Amino acid sequence: MGPLQGIRIVEFAGIGPGPFAAMLFSDMGAEVVRVDRKGGRVPPKTEIYSRGRGTVQLDMKKPQAVEAALKLIERADALIEGFRPGVMERLGVGPDVCLKRNPKLVYGRMTGWGQTGPLANAAGHDINYISLTGALHAIGGGDGKPVPPLNLVGDFGGGALYLAFGVVCALLEAQRSGRGQVVDAAMTDGAASLMSMFYAMTAMGIWKDARSSNMLDGGAHFYDTYETKDGKFVSIGSIEPQFYKELMEKTGISDPAFAAQMDRDAWPALKQKLAGVIRTKTRDEWDVIMQGSDVCYAPVLSIAEAPKHPHNAARKTFIEIDGVVQPAPAPRFSRTIAEVQGPPRAPDNAGTLAAWGFSEGDIAELASAGAI
Repeated sequence: MGPLQGIRIVEFAGIGPGPFAAMLFSDMGAEVVRVDRKGGRVPPKTEIYSRGRGTVQLDMKKPQAVEAALKLIERADALIEGFRPGVMERLGVGPDVCLKRNPKLVYGRMTGWGQTGPLANAAGHDINYISLTGALHAIGGGDGKPVPPLNLVGDFGGGALYLAFGVVCALLEAQRSGRGQVVDAAMTDGAASLMSMFYAMTAMGIWKDARSSNMLDGGAHFYDTYETKDGKFVSIGSIEPQFYKELMEKTGISDPAFAAQMDRDAWPALKQKLAGVIRTKTRDEWDVIMQGSDVCYAPVLSIAEAPKHPHNAARKTFIEIDGVVQPAPAPRFSRTIAEVQGPPRAPDNAGTLAAWGFSEGDIAELASAGAI
């Protein structure tokens, strides 16, 4: 019943952000078929980002397999791939060929550096892409080196989410124009876009180009994480004056030095003092005092702890499928409810192709030619 029910998408199997983008489409109700290489791996049930779609394995060195892929593409609304520039063309399923067979196709391409530019054909990973955009430079302690924020900013935020957004935008446009197009989603472009507010603050003169010296990067005492008595951590984000006032009340701080909330020169000393206060109680004790208040507080939970938190449990933010705890589809819809279309599945050439309109004879011919 998801909002993308009726949309068909062909995913060319890749790693990380590509499968994640395909998972997002599937969670929203789209029918996604993954095209993998013949003899490819079977995703285990713990590979959450491979959930909710069928797989067909094709030997793209055989012309029959290329033709089968093109037939799938003819029946699709969109295609997504995450190879280096030129790989899909060499496989015989580049955008020119595909759009000729299906003029309304949205052809989604995701790479680190983009389809063009001096680095387009270079190898890279998330850490490299966010390095080029200013994002990595801004993250980390002020007295140390930049710290990679997992691979959330480049691969998944700047890559997969911008690919999904771009494909949906192009699908909407294709409904009006009847014409497809290529979506060039570069992780560098997406990560740069995510940095828009910080480029704006830099232009305004209110953001210093140095780590841990600004309000939102751990420089301020009222926006940071603190260790508790039991060696765990809590997060504080008391930016607004009324929230800061409540932080002072909840912590019992009466030191007049804390009145200088926005004095950057005072931040290091105030942070040290606040750290001492937070260290006097356990995380659970601070939960009782602060959680649910206007302090802008939350305990820093581990991956094991997060699904068990009462708020996450109440909203069913995490679900369990086939014994595997995993994030639920997001965002929420009031009418067209998004849901997981099942756990990761083993490749099923005959079943998957049949569901996309291939006859028994077609499938038998592909098998006889060794294409599947």
